[in-house]
Amino acid sequence: MPLSAQSQSHWRRSQLALACVSIVANALCGGSIFTFSLMSPALVNHLKLTQPQLTTIALAGMMGQYPFGAIIGKVVDKYGPWACSIIASCLFFAGFGLSAREITNTPDDITVPSASTFHHLTIYFFIAGLGTACSYFSSLFAACKNFPDFIGIASGTSITLFGLSPVLISTLALTFFSHPDEGLDVTRFLQFLAFFCGAVHLFGAFTLHIIPLPEDHSSVVLEDPEGLVHIDEQTSLLHGERNNTVEVETGIIAASPVKGSSVVDLFKDHHFWALAFVLFVITGSSEMVISNIGTIVLSLTTVAPSTDVATVTQVRFLSVANTVSRLVVGPLADFVSPTTISRTQIIPRKRHVSRVAFLFFSILVLVLTYLWMVLSVRSQADLWALSIGVGVAYGSTFTILPSLLSSVWGIENLARNFGVLIYAPFIGTPAFSYLYAFNAASHSNDGAICKGVECWSTTFSWYTAVAIIACGVTGYLWRSWRDQV
Repeated sequence: MPLSAQSQSHWRRSQLALACVSIVANALCGGSIFTFSLMSPALVNHLKLTQPQLTTIALAGMMGQYPFGAIIGKVVDKYGPWACSIIASCLFFAGFGLSAREITNTPDDITVPSASTFHHLTIYFFIAGLGTACSYFSSLFAACKNFPDFIGIASGTSITLFGLSPVLISTLALTFFSHPDEGLDVTRFLQFLAFFCGAVHLFGAFTLHIIPLPEDHSSVVLEDPEGLVHIDEQTSLLHGERNNTVEVETGIIAASPVKGSSVVDLFKDHHFWALAFVLFVITGSSEMVISNIGTIVLSLTTVAPSTDVATVTQVRFLSVANTVSRLVVGPLADFVSPTTISRTQIIPRKRHVSRVAFLFFSILVLVLTYLWMVLSVRSQADLWALSIGVGVAYGSTFTILPSLLSSVWGIENLARNFGVLIYAPFIGTPAFSYLYAFNAASHSNDGAICKGVECWSTTFSWYTAVAIIACGVTGYLWRSWRDQV
């Protein structure tokens, strides 16, 4: 016996509520790999690992997120977020569980690091990093595809929760798995991560679906106060026009401006490469600053009570600016630049500003920030603009990107297209980081930490020039997509 329309509506709301719970849970658990710094002291004490070995293990966890982004996105588009959630469950359980077993099986009385243990942990943390990517995609695109009309709010909220994940996981670690005298019990903590993250994402495998709209919605009533709907012989006007409201057949209007369904079609679009270059500049240079803010602080004259206090202050500026920009830009974009893409019809809401304007804002902030570094920064007290500027640009870019991609290339292959563009920071971050590192090394003595503005002034001069070029490319995209995005 078919369900009534009211029963279908209640059932859909229940499914959507469960999906939202899974989105939040996956996002809050997905960033557990970023708590590696908490484990480092215990790994040094118990496994006698060297600093290069620790760095390699941590880098394996970070880099595991990028190489398979396009494949993970294709899985989301073809099968749904639940598939990525169950893959993440298996990867977290394997990565963290095998790491815990490796540490447990290592004798306490070793005096030199074991090569096999180092190699095994590198592989296991790479697996956990791959699980992080699957978790990130499952929560982000479950939110975007279940709420396509408010994709800015959906992406901004899920990304913000993912950013808060290390805070939550580290709090649990310090509360339940740390001892005042012995420090973190890294084995029990990793076992907890294996079961906790595995169970949360396994739950998402049953609940993290794209919830279809009710089947009886053959037509929808659309408010059109601006007269944006074009009425022709294909438009059904069963009741005529009343109070500027028209009834439009949903099957008549194309759902999204898809320009091609394959990656080859995407690569043939020169606008894609223009957008990739802009992301290369924004994400690459921003992640360099995020990763090296400590050495930038050390290069300048101390003003705070200590260098550690100054570094923590800049990290806080970065984190707060990053988080606030995600929470503000998403809703603001949906308000002033509503997406016209829904899973059943185009909704003719008036667009006041193109979404490319938010991308232009991000790159313009970086131009001004890097110019500030070259012209004005002479002490640690002047670095606030760098931290806030990079945090705002970085957070705004990742928040606006999903809605920008869906508006230009459609929502059907949104996750795949996002995964392809993730290679921009994969390439950009090392490029911008090594430019900074080699310049700083050329001004340091005997391998010591570089001191003085010359450590980075040339670097940020180049950053400014490249950012200005990216600003021009963004302006070109704004003009090209002015009637579409």
